[in-house]
Amino acid sequence: MVKLNRIYTRTGDDGTTGLVDGSRVAKDCPRVAAYGTTDEANSVLGLARLHAAGEQLAMIERIQNDLFDLGADLATPGDDWRDDQALRVVPEQVSRLEAEIDAMNAELAPLNSFILPGGTALSAYLHLARTVVRRAERDAVLARGEGPVNPVAIHYLNRLSDHLFVMARHANRPAAGGGGDILWVPAKNR
Repeated sequence: MVKLNRIYTRTGDDGTTGLVDGSRVAKDCPRVAAYGTTDEANSVLGLARLHAAGEQLAMIERIQNDLFDLGADLATPGDDWRDDQALRVVPEQVSRLEAEIDAMNAELAPLNSFILPGGTALSAYLHLARTVVRRAERDAVLARGEGPVNPVAIHYLNRLSDHLFVMARHANRPAAGGGGDILWVPAKNR
């Protein structure tokens, strides 16, 4: 487990940070951006969590733990995805998201329009988290251009943004206390 005795070390004062393998990289490198944006998404989910209960809360808690796994994965250079010593995102985490998406989506009407972020507070925060996850995915793909990135990590981010979209719609259902999807009306204000 992680044990932090000191919060500051001064080792990053030169604009670098340490990766899991002990190597040092610039704080603006794509790998650091990818796990930093993942951390940002986790923080937004912390806000969503304030408005969640029951299974929604349980899903957010699982995802927040997954995002710490993902951050560790992205902070671990190398291409040995089966290394038992490294914390890596695994296909089962992606499969769990897919099963949850399918279960929530079964309770929703098909979409016939794009929807606007908003509705309940939970839905609004989930939409915000979704957009941050999309940025984390772009950052991870950019990082892959500079060195190996676990492909399952990118799959996870892609699926997570879908999950958060469906979860936001699910939180806006009248049965969940919402007013339903807020539909985009093209050219409404012309």
